Amino acid sequence: MSKTSAAREQISIVHSDDLKIVRDRSRYERRFKRPFDLVVGSIVLMGALPVMGAIAVAVRVGLGKGVLYSQQRAGADGAPFTIYKFRTMRPDRRQRELEFPADEDRRGETHHKADNDPRHTGLGRILRKLSLDELPQLLNVMRGEMSLVGPRPEMIDVARQRGYLHHVRHDVKPGMTGPYQTSLLRLNGDLRDGLELDAEYVNNLTFSNDLRYLLKTFTVFFGDPTGS
Repeated sequence: MSKTSAAREQISIVHSDDLKIVRDRSRYERRFKRPFDLVVGSIVLMGALPVMGAIAVAVRVGLGKGVLYSQQRAGADGAPFTIYKFRTMRPDRRQRELEFPADEDRRGETHHKADNDPRHTGLGRILRKLSLDELPQLLNVMRGEMSLVGPRPEMIDVARQRGYLHHVRHDVKPGMTGPYQTSLLRLNGDLRDGLELDAEYVNNLTFSNDLRYLLKTFTVFFGDPTGS
């Protein structure tokens, strides 16, 4: 093997692994994605404020104190950030532990999707079905912790335990919507099933793709649930 070939192989080993490859960022990603988030996010936030106010009142009346739910998630480069959502479940931990032991339905416990979890409420189910519980994440977008479009934000411990905390999906900011959120996987899939979708998005991050996912979001959640 020539010295040149050996040097190239060494560089490849240093800069890549099975999960993440150093990539060139597009001009849109470097210069325009953040301004796009701020402009469009501000418009959406202003329009959503009356809806968010009504939801806050409904949650306060229906579920008591604590309108917002916060949790640590993995952001860009796997760095932790606090994500915000409207509360959709009762804090009925004692009853839940009796009916749902720690070694049962870990996926449901981790993602709060077990349909028979006693903490679920009618209001919460409606908010989750329409993704209205996600609206406070517009604050995360304004703060620069999230983007309007990007991979779904995962809990840090879950990503670490499952071995994809350093996946290329964490090379960008997580998004309120994106490839996973607008696919059928959102209905009953696991985030691991969408890793290929996330990798494809990150490696083809363009303005046209971001715009396509934003438009598809309205189709998925307010029209055809298949997104077709």
